[in-house]
Amino acid sequence: MPTTPPAIAMTVKRESWPMHTPFRITGKTWTAVDLILVTLARSGAVGRGEAAGVYYHHETPESMQAQLERVRDRIEAGINRQALLHLLPAGGARNAVDAALWDLEAQETGRPVSLNAGLVPLWPLRSLITLGAAAPAAMAAAARKLGDWGAVKLKLTGEPDDAERVRAVRDALPQAWLAVDANQGFDRKSLDFLMPTFLDAKVELIEQPFPVGSESWLEGWHHPIPIAGDESLIDLPDVATMPGRFECLNIKLDKCGGLTQGLEMARKARELGLSVMVGNMSGTSLSMAPAFVLGQLCDVVDLDGPLVLSSDRTPGVRYENGLLHMPQGLWGHLPATSAA
Repeated sequence: MPTTPPAIAMTVKRESWPMHTPFRITGKTWTAVDLILVTLARSGAVGRGEAAGVYYHHETPESMQAQLERVRDRIEAGINRQALLHLLPAGGARNAVDAALWDLEAQETGRPVSLNAGLVPLWPLRSLITLGAAAPAAMAAAARKLGDWGAVKLKLTGEPDDAERVRAVRDALPQAWLAVDANQGFDRKSLDFLMPTFLDAKVELIEQPFPVGSESWLEGWHHPIPIAGDESLIDLPDVATMPGRFECLNIKLDKCGGLTQGLEMARKARELGLSVMVGNMSGTSLSMAPAFVLGQLCDVVDLDGPLVLSSDRTPGVRYENGLLHMPQGLWGHLPATSAA
């Protein structure tokens, strides 16, 4: 007896994309980005999404693939984005499927994701470029190679070299908008020690200085530079806990489980008077595309993932004078963007 084909056919593939140089943050160094690529096909239309997952939640391509295999039947029965929010928890597996569903809808209807999300027109975005933690002289040399890139983020580690790292990069880039990211590497004492250096260097944003679980350290503490929550913020329920601790929220689609949830988080943050940042857990241009849509609602954009890779998907996003441009044909039926 013939079997009925699934409403949606899902494939899940594990991929590894080498980096051109190792990338170091607090407690971890990468030499490649390992991810999953999810493809959803229905009646000749195909949607794609990828995810690197959340390393500090111990997500791997293997664990994400296993997570999706356990719910394959539910997905292939014809799931929609709202049902997906209840089927899978926040994380990379849900993000990859969510992105593929947005893309599939765009291919089937001919309407770009940006229109379906109520975000038109799309504009190029000024993106940060991140310098991994290294010796101060090496970071300064890397900074000088950036030329007229307008916004830069430095990875710091809580090590004695941090102050000199900031001074060296500021000397190399006297006009750049500057942020620092500790990835939970500071305590109150080390941040107090570094604050005069940050102020002197005109640092505009400090990202996730303290370990998750130490958010109360920020309550009632005067800090002259805005602080962004990253690892402390995962999903929509976390947003309401941020005021009084953080001034800015870093939404990453691999953390929150996709663009559907990310858009809700950004709008909720705005209601609470918080600024919004979009970041990435690295990935190819296919990861940047849905985050680019979310970036239209954001004050700070950190979508430089493909720049650390030895190669990228084709077509890929384009970086020009610090602006991130979207190509036509990458994902979501999005039109190509160009500077006004």
